[in-house]
Amino acid sequence: MTTTTPRPLVAGNWKMNGLAASLGEVTKLAASLQVAPPRCDVLICPPVPMLAAMAMQVAGSMVAVGGQDTHAKPSGAHTGDVSAEMLADAGATYAIVGHSERRADHREDDDIVRGKALACHRAGLIAIVCVGETIEQRKAGQTLTVVVGQLSGSLPEGANPANTVVAYEPVWAIGTGLTPTAVDVAEVHASLRAQLSARFGDAGRAMRLLYGGSVKPSNAAELMAVPNVDGALVGGASLKADDFLGIIACYR
Repeated sequence: MTTTTPRPLVAGNWKMNGLAASLGEVTKLAASLQVAPPRCDVLICPPVPMLAAMAMQVAGSMVAVGGQDTHAKPSGAHTGDVSAEMLADAGATYAIVGHSERRADHREDDDIVRGKALACHRAGLIAIVCVGETIEQRKAGQTLTVVVGQLSGSLPEGANPANTVVAYEPVWAIGTGLTPTAVDVAEVHASLRAQLSARFGDAGRAMRLLYGGSVKPSNAAELMAVPNVDGALVGGASLKADDFLGIIACYR
């Protein structure tokens, strides 16, 4: 068995936040990383209207840019949707798929998420595939069943460390200020790693596993130190450069 240590990734999901003036935060972020490069990859996923401008602004820096979602098809009569090819053309190198807010608000199931992950691979993007349980599922003792089931159903056969990242985000911790304990996170990530290893072998052992859900500078060091946690998917704390840098500092 090959032992690997994935390079961490700290990704910021701006969700439906930010206007053109917010690009100054990314300029500040890129400049700070240039002075003190971290031992991790750094990514910002802005709303689509900002994506091309942000990609141009951070070109040549340590900050990558990604999309928050994609359509499964490359083109067609899908008003309001954006294809993975369009994201790549705008300068994206990643795209988030299967976020709990998409699964809940847009009724996206594992089959839809898997199709979107395949679209990312088709367009040369790295798919960040999200899984996570609700508070009702956690209270019912179904956490591992739910997240491992989502992982199994959402990952396409061609997933590998170069084209896929997995993010565990307990739904009840997103934007609430609540976080699971380090022990809870370790249990879930160990189960996800076991599933990845069983299905993909060495590739599964090298695939990055992110934790997300109320990650902030005050708790990032503890969470990032958990076994099988290879970085973070950050929401609100990624909107301000200083807060996001406080999380990235875990990897200095």
